[in-house]
Amino acid sequence: MTKKLRIDWFLFVIAASLALFGVIMVYSASAMIALKETQGESQFTYFYKQFSFTLAGLAMMYLSSKIDYHWYQKSWVVYGLLALTVVLLFSVFNFPSINGARRWIRYSGYSFQPSELAKIALPVFLAYFLTKNEETIGELKETVLPCAAVFAFLCALILVEPDLGTIIILSAIFTIVYFAAGARILHIGSVIAGCLLIGAIALISSPYRRGRIFAFLNPWENADDAAYQVVQGLYAIGSGGIFGEGFAKGQQKLFYLPYPYSDFIFAVVGEELGLIGTLAVVAAFSLLLWRGVRAALLAPDRFGKLLGVGIITGIIVQALFNISVVISILPAKGIPLPFISYGGSSVVVTLFAVGILLNLSQYTGVVDVKADVRNDNYDEKLRRRKRGKTDLK
Repeated sequence: MTKKLRIDWFLFVIAASLALFGVIMVYSASAMIALKETQGESQFTYFYKQFSFTLAGLAMMYLSSKIDYHWYQKSWVVYGLLALTVVLLFSVFNFPSINGARRWIRYSGYSFQPSELAKIALPVFLAYFLTKNEETIGELKETVLPCAAVFAFLCALILVEPDLGTIIILSAIFTIVYFAAGARILHIGSVIAGCLLIGAIALISSPYRRGRIFAFLNPWENADDAAYQVVQGLYAIGSGGIFGEGFAKGQQKLFYLPYPYSDFIFAVVGEELGLIGTLAVVAAFSLLLWRGVRAALLAPDRFGKLLGVGIITGIIVQALFNISVVISILPAKGIPLPFISYGGSSVVVTLFAVGILLNLSQYTGVVDVKADVRNDNYDEKLRRRKRGKTDLK
């Protein structure tokens, strides 16, 4: 039996602080845009929405921190969550496209992006399935192909939207969780090679994606076209210097940098809070990674370890990807900065995921007797299997 401890308050404070910081930065990045859209009536339109999203996300984080993480190990929960995600991913095609993409379910002025839910559904499924089939982790038919099939199906639905950024996040989750489960390097390498091949085909077959690659290679030559947003973001970060222009005093957000409150909000942080502000954000995500990995590695059972690793991988890889795009280390791709970028789907789902980690942290370092018995039985089966092969030889 496991014994519950206190939750990791350090992890809670980091996540809540990042989310509240995001509310403040969304206000700064969107105030003038809100004034223009409301014809001077209010500068708080995006702020009020983001604040409500964050409150809902904090409530969801508290709720999920109270749910025993073993609940996600129930088969009906796992497959129910997968089924819900698939249904919602299909549903987006019933709604009008926005900027050429169908990623949102819209209702009464609010929207939800189902691909965010996939970032929880996939690690939950992988943790469940790889725990259930731990004895056949390296078997192609029993374990590898079923996991790869679920992963590929989710990616296919998201690719059609299209949303290549989320596919990159899911690929990282799949690779890290499967590696942590003890998969063969050959199988992991095959999955990575397949993802790279599909990614290359997606890039080559899409004119606008090819344009982004060329703009990434020569941003200043395409500063008025495909690389416009990237260049404006670099201007913002560069003008911030070490200490920044000061909160709400940035210039690039004043109709130079497109959508400064969403995917490129890190550029606004760099301009207004400078190098110190951007390093503080990176440090916060580094601390989040530390506490998330700690909760996962010290989990009392295999399912908890794999679930924790999958969740923290999704959050951190997304943050690194967003920051890399803004500072032009990677080609431009629309993907929000976790906790900070404007958007209800991202904030609520990410905080809910942190809540799962918080619940997991309550069992950190506690011995699970049942898990030990299962591991002992598993080790004994391996010894018997090896003896059997030796006898046959």
